Amino acid sequence: MAQGLLRFITAGSVDDGKSTLIGRLLYDSKTIFEDQLESIEQASTQRGTDGADLSLLTDGLRAEREQGITIDVAYRYFATPKRKFIIADAPGHIQYTRNMVTGASTADLAIILIDARAGLLEQTHRHSFITHLLGIKHMVVCVNKMDLVEWKEDRYNEIVEAFRSFSSRLDIPDIKFIPISALQGDNVVDRSEMTPWYEGPTLLHHLEHVHVAADRNMQDCRFPVQYVIRPQTDAHRDFRGYAGRVAGGVFKVGDEVVALPSGLTSKVTSIAIGDHAVEKAFPPQSVVMTLEDDIDLSRGDMLVRENNQPDSSQDLDARICWLSEQPMRPGTRFELHHTSRESKAVVKEVVYKLDINTLHRLEDDLDIGMNDIARVRIRTAAPMLVDDYRRNRSTGSFILVDPGTRLTVAAGVIYT
Repeated sequence: MAQGLLRFITAGSVDDGKSTLIGRLLYDSKTIFEDQLESIEQASTQRGTDGADLSLLTDGLRAEREQGITIDVAYRYFATPKRKFIIADAPGHIQYTRNMVTGASTADLAIILIDARAGLLEQTHRHSFITHLLGIKHMVVCVNKMDLVEWKEDRYNEIVEAFRSFSSRLDIPDIKFIPISALQGDNVVDRSEMTPWYEGPTLLHHLEHVHVAADRNMQDCRFPVQYVIRPQTDAHRDFRGYAGRVAGGVFKVGDEVVALPSGLTSKVTSIAIGDHAVEKAFPPQSVVMTLEDDIDLSRGDMLVRENNQPDSSQDLDARICWLSEQPMRPGTRFELHHTSRESKAVVKEVVYKLDINTLHRLEDDLDIGMNDIARVRIRTAAPMLVDDYRRNRSTGSFILVDPGTRLTVAAGVIYT
């Protein structure tokens, strides 16, 4: 039985083999075309590499190929008879951590690669914590380059125990460990003869069977309105539809709903996905709803159930990952974007900064620079309709935007 779509991200430190692993997945699962393989072989020859360098399947930018590194988040799509996949290959360099945050924000699962020779590094800790911070519930720790440590079980167990000790302080309920060689393909798609001591699944087998459907919040109905559709044509003179993506719960035709922040009530009269009418909608479907009453509802408002409403607050307690090269200064004004709602905002206070290696709270060092993770208190000009991020990733997250440059300076999650 097909499991549906799985979005996952590969992360880890520089040269841990993330791009090679994705290339191996695509190659061994026979999901690349002959002309793609020929192009990779030609590029590999130009670089003086023996055989096809499978990392080039994802390192698509010229600068990436020339340097042999990943800079941007590269997305790749492939499918097996059991599942469809969207892969985000995140950069390993610390200066591109913001790109990793972007790729992980929509992921169901994270693959953390660790070089068997080097063990856990600072970026291993940072990417693992960001995985926890962004609410990803499934993680696969691939101990890569096992061929370079002679497939020693003791070395594998040493890394597993070190990661277990670190991750015990993270809220990630499902963590799997797999010894692999991405370069040679061991335990990626096919089981390796070099690890008779390993009894777990291959990476692809685990990806095909991991269950993620239950991760979405199907209890709390949340529909942030993105756009009001008014065709103004003779055929649809009186049509008023509300377009958006379902952020939580299940909406059905006939359901009574409450529009926030106005508090006005109505009933759902129709739901459409494209040109097709449906009886219900659930995350993460993008739909158009119509209501029985012509109520005041516009972009930034939210449809919910009467007895199950999000918090409405101007004061947010949040964890942020600072993404700007300019240090953060409390009191600086930003734009806060949350679902389809925007508001002016200011960081009132830095509560603590996190030591990414020990996960200790630094209350004496509150200078926040690029890639730092901190707990802060934010005040918004208008009330925001929020849920605790641990309950709903969509309504519990936000970004801060510099109003002058229009660049995103921080990604944050809310704790209510």
